[in-house]
Amino acid sequence: MERGKMAEAESLETAAEHERILREIESTDTACIGPTLRSVYDGEEHGRFMEKLETRIRNHDREIEKMCNFHYQGFVDSITELLKVRGEAQKLKNQVTDTNRKLQHEGKELVIAMEELKQCRLQQRNISATVDKLMLCLPVLEMYSKLRDQMKTKRHYPALKTLEHLEHTYLPQVSHYRFCKVMVDNIPKLREEIKDVSMSDLKDFLESIRKHSDKIGETAMKQAQQQRNLDNIILQQPRIGSKRKPKKDAYTIFDTEIGSTSPKSEQDSGILDVEDEEDDEEVPGAQDLVDFSPVYRCLHIYSVLGARETFENYYRKQRRKQARLVLQPPSNMHETLDGYRKYFNQIVGFFVVEDHILHTTQGLVNRAYIDELWEMALSKTIAALRTHSSYCSDPNLVLDLKNLIVLFADTLQVYGFPVNQLFDMLLEIRDQYSETLLKKWSGIFRNILDSDNYSPIPVTSEEIYKKVVGQFPFQDTELEKQPFPKKFPFSEFVPKVYNQIKEFIYACLKFSEDLHLSSTEVDDMIRKSTNLLLTRTLSSSLQNVIKRKNIGLTEDARHAAEEEIYTNLNQKIDQFLQLADYDWMTGDLGNKASDYLVDLIAFLRSTFAVFTHLPGKVAQTACMSACKHLATSLMQLLLEAEVRQLTLGALQQFNLDVRECEQFARSGPVPGFQEDTLQLAFIDLRQLLDLFLQWDWSTYLADYGQPTCKYLRVNPVTALTLLEKMKDTSRKNNMFAQFRKNERDKQKLIDTVAKQLRGLISSHHS
Repeated sequence: MERGKMAEAESLETAAEHERILREIESTDTACIGPTLRSVYDGEEHGRFMEKLETRIRNHDREIEKMCNFHYQGFVDSITELLKVRGEAQKLKNQVTDTNRKLQHEGKELVIAMEELKQCRLQQRNISATVDKLMLCLPVLEMYSKLRDQMKTKRHYPALKTLEHLEHTYLPQVSHYRFCKVMVDNIPKLREEIKDVSMSDLKDFLESIRKHSDKIGETAMKQAQQQRNLDNIILQQPRIGSKRKPKKDAYTIFDTEIGSTSPKSEQDSGILDVEDEEDDEEVPGAQDLVDFSPVYRCLHIYSVLGARETFENYYRKQRRKQARLVLQPPSNMHETLDGYRKYFNQIVGFFVVEDHILHTTQGLVNRAYIDELWEMALSKTIAALRTHSSYCSDPNLVLDLKNLIVLFADTLQVYGFPVNQLFDMLLEIRDQYSETLLKKWSGIFRNILDSDNYSPIPVTSEEIYKKVVGQFPFQDTELEKQPFPKKFPFSEFVPKVYNQIKEFIYACLKFSEDLHLSSTEVDDMIRKSTNLLLTRTLSSSLQNVIKRKNIGLTEDARHAAEEEIYTNLNQKIDQFLQLADYDWMTGDLGNKASDYLVDLIAFLRSTFAVFTHLPGKVAQTACMSACKHLATSLMQLLLEAEVRQLTLGALQQFNLDVRECEQFARSGPVPGFQEDTLQLAFIDLRQLLDLFLQWDWSTYLADYGQPTCKYLRVNPVTALTLLEKMKDTSRKNNMFAQFRKNERDKQKLIDTVAKQLRGLISSHHS
């Protein structure tokens, strides 16, 4: 029963669902009916649904049939009306077709005209657009044409500026055109081309100034010489309305400005041709010969391209290489002055160029770079001059070389280069110059002595007498009183040698000119050279003459010549002793011999070194005479009355000087002496000094008078004199001696020794 109710309920629900689905199918768009039908087939009652669907279709068919039967007459009437309308429509169609045909025929020309007008309007728009585009493109093309012209005429820096404007101002406005893209692609190539061409110009410039450095330097040195001559004239003459030519500024006389952009040909080397200047015309400035525009242009181009550092490094590297080439002297430079002159010209030319580059560019070269180059040049130049000048044996060539070096130094000093080392080197060349002079004058003296007859010069009149005295300042009152004819007490070689000595001094003075030396330094130089001339060159020549057997000298004349040697040597020793300046009151203990004595010993060594050509006996006698004279003079110096007091320190300094003399005697300055023979000349001084410095009075007093006495050469009078000088010093230098026992004992000892010495002296006299 219950099952029956449940089945009935389910059947009612299914029927209601089917009814809903049918209503949905009737009211829903066919495109969306799929989900509805799927719900039917998903269930189990699709058979019953189909039955209901068929029933619903039949119902709708019946309703349609009823409706059609109701409206049939109206339908027939409508069909009849439509048939009528079709006929009228056909007529209308025919009329429209005919009208259209006529219209087409009549409007054909108008259409053609309109088509032509349309084409004209299109062409007009195209032309206008083309003109507008060309107005944008023409400046680009003009700038590009200008760029090519500038590059063709080698105006590279303006070309680079044009390229910058073209790239950043003009091309961006027309960048979508194909030809502009080609230009844009070519811009890096054009920049590289400009760089390469400007670098090529720079290389030509560097090569040219390397070849023309000597011309540049020659002109700079001429200018320096002119200025020096002018300065000398002004110093020597008063300024009386004289018009002085203005000196060209070393940094502003270039005729080409830094920013020069003038076109240059392929052959342009940067060197301007200048004809040789006459002596009376103003020499052009060294920088007037050089056009530096290739350097400036290349520098600007590389700066604009952001490659300035690359350019600076390249320029400096190339110039360093050129500097090394310039500083390499030719192997035969020493043979002629022109060799030195060309060498100096190249160096000056190099640094004139670099100095100008330093002052006219901002950082292409700097002071440190210039100083480095100059230090290298200075060391190599000095080394080359030392080497090559050593080969020169002609004093005239050495003097000309000195003048050339001075001009070289003065020229570079104008440009701010330090040249002190060059002047120091000239002092070395001065010694070499002196040696060449000595060799030259040795030959002159030899010729004079060889041609002399060694007979007194006869004079028969006052005129001849004055002529001889004018050549040689000889004064002899006895000879002046004698009547004519009379004879000078010397032969013709004496005034000739005297005049040659003066010529030698003049030659030495010529070398000292323009060396910026003080008068004292010049005097010392002349004195040293003249001493060598007299003691070595002239002495050697005279010795050779004396040794000859056939010169006709009499034994009285030879003896007189020897005595003259001894006398002059002793006089020279006296001159040195006049320079002695002892501080007799000093308390300091010295550690070296006095300067005057060191110089004296050096003089004696050099003098006796040339005495080897003299007869052995003459040389030995001269040496012994000199040592005895020196010892005697030193003893007199120690005991002279003007020295009222002396200290132990002064005595010790005097002892150092005597030791220097003894060392000289031991060294054997002249061969032939037996051992310690020369030292005996100083034995009196040695024993006296040992007695006082060792204070060995007990031995002296005890052994006095005995042959074996240690102080046999010490005279008691001499000892007492020296002791009195020390006693006075001891008293005056010890204000409070009475309060110090040691000082009082020392005074007593000195008094006791003095008393005993007086006793010895008294007993000796008795």
